[in-house]
Formats: sequence, C-alpha cells, structure tokens
Amino acid sequence: MNLPDRAIDAGRFAGLELLASSVLLVDSRDRVRYANPAAENMLDASLKSLSRQTLAALFSNGDELAALCEQTRAHQYSDLRQDLALERGGRDILHVHSIASALDNGEVLIELRENVQQLKLDREERFLDQSQANKELIRNLAHEIKNPLGGIRGAAQLLELELPPLHLNALKEYTQVVIKEADRLQTLVDRLLAPHRKPHIVGDVNIHEVCERVRSLVLAEFPNGLGIRRDYDASIPEFRGDKEQLIQAVLNIVHNAAQALAGRIAAGDAEIVLRTRVARQLTLAKVRYGLALDLHIIDNGPGIAPDIRDRIFYPLVSGREGGSGLGLTLAQTFVQQHLGMIECESRPGLTDFRILLPLP
Repeated sequence: MNLPDRAIDAGRFAGLELLASSVLLVDSRDRVRYANPAAENMLDASLKSLSRQTLAALFSNGDELAALCEQTRAHQYSDLRQDLALERGGRDILHVHSIASALDNGEVLIELRENVQQLKLDREERFLDQSQANKELIRNLAHEIKNPLGGIRGAAQLLELELPPLHLNALKEYTQVVIKEADRLQTLVDRLLAPHRKPHIVGDVNIHEVCERVRSLVLAEFPNGLGIRRDYDASIPEFRGDKEQLIQAVLNIVHNAAQALAGRIAAGDAEIVLRTRVARQLTLAKVRYGLALDLHIIDNGPGIAPDIRDRIFYPLVSGREGGSGLGLTLAQTFVQQHLGMIECESRPGLTDFRILLPLP
C-alpha cells in the first residue's frame, strides 16, 4: 500500500502545511488520505500512522464525524459546521469546531479547531467541583481537630501544675512545647474556618480603593527595591460586595508576589502591576454576565513551580518554605463568595493572577 508522502503531495497541500488549525483529507470511504502538521500534533500521531485509518478508528465516536462527511457529500454544501466532542480511548476528549467541505471524487476536507470556550467551561466546572469538595473536607477536618486540641492543651496545663517543684524548671520546658504547638495548630484551624464564620458584610465597593489600600500595606513592608505600578481603568463602576474580604483576597496575592520577588527586590528591579479592566460577555460558574471586573496582579518573579502550578489554590499547598499554604485558598474562597473566580498563568519572569467579578 502506498502511503502519502509530503514530498509527493507538496504542491497539492502546500497551502495547508502552515495552518494553525488541524486539517484532515478523507476519501469516499472516510479513510485518512492527508493530515497537516497541526492535525498530527492534535492527534499525537504522524501522517504515516494516520494514513488509511478510518474516522471510526481515530475516534470512539468517529461516526459523528463520518455522518458530517456523508451529509457534505450528499448535499454538496459549500461546507458544514458543527461542534463535536471527539472521544479517543484513554485520552482527553477533544472539543472541536469542525468544518467539512466536499471535494472531487467523494473526498472531504475536514478542518478541526479546538473549542477554547468549551475547554474553559469544562476546566472551570472541574475546578469549582474540586474547590467545593476541598472546602467541605477542610471544614470537617478542622472541626474534628479542634476538639482534641483543646483537650491536649488543657491536659498539658494541668500536668504543668502537678509537676513537683524539684523538677519544675526541667520539665516545664516540655509542657510548654505541647501548649505552644497546640496554640499554633489552633491558629491554623481558626484560619481554615475563618471564611465560613465571618458574616458577609455587603456595601458599595470601589475596586481602586481596594487596590490602593493593598498597595500601601505592601509598600510599607517592602519599602526598598519593589515598585507597584498602577494601570487602572477609571470607568469601572462600584459594585456591591464585602470590602474587607476583597482587600484580604487581593492582599494575599500581592503579598505572595512580593515574597516571591525577594531576589529581584535585592537587585532593585522587582515590579508588581495592578491592572483593572472591564470584561464583557463573560461566563463565571456557568452564569453569563454582560460586564465583569477583570483585575490582573502581575509580577516579574521566578514563576510558580510546575509541580504545584495546578494545585496552588488547594489548602496547605505552598511554594515557599515556611508558608502556611492558606493565602491563595482564602483569596479564592472570598472571591467565590462574590460569585467570581481567580485564574493564574505563570512562567519564569511573569506570573499573572486574574480576579474576575461580575459587575452590575
């Protein structure tokens, strides 16, 4: 069987080789005759291995794509467009926008473009489900830990009172270790439970007042070597929310950024940018909003370590030695209580936290 060769078909397919979208050419029996480099990359297979495979062999539900090809041939439309979720055994589902165009001799040219919006919605849905499960787990664990901690601390205090005077100084050191560690764990538990205890105090919020408050607090702690640049959209309206919670959420992110910039602060070129914009027609937690606040907190630090990048909002996950791993968890909780969410993109030299909140 003669397999397709790019050198042989160079003239016919030259215009498709550099396309960013994936292109497949199938014959009258829905067997793959050609795949451009983007398609090879999407399907994680070479043209040689794809050649002569049928659409049904490429995808578990390839019959949907085959039906699209058949309709294209039968009706001779200029093209047929459809959103598909193509299933591949043991791999992630491909959410694509497909365009099928009929050619000569029963051939069909299929263009596949990743459906970025659907991917984003699926990612948000998974994140929200995981976030809710984490909150329930942490809340239950915190309550289970809290009661024994009180007993341990009380027992250590009683033990200290019963120590014989002769050995008091020698043994008191150990009881104090127990008491102090119990207090430390109590503080940690209180921080885990804090977002669920405090009432939601709603009032008019100006996001730039929030940013300015955070900016002054962080610059007071890092007066040298750090610049915090403003890039505000003054047209953003006030909205209803809990100002103190939002200050804490933004402060946690900016403070984390400042700590990650320790090396650049020492060199004197550390920078954090606070950028506000209006986003339009945005979907948050499956709800469509006409307007939303789009707040970016950008730093020029080393970036988030790849091994924790997907888990940074989970409780007790920290990229800094000695960190509690609660700052971003609390920030995400406070933002979610305002029907919003936080996203993050990071690479060496640039980390961008994006807070999205619905606007009236």
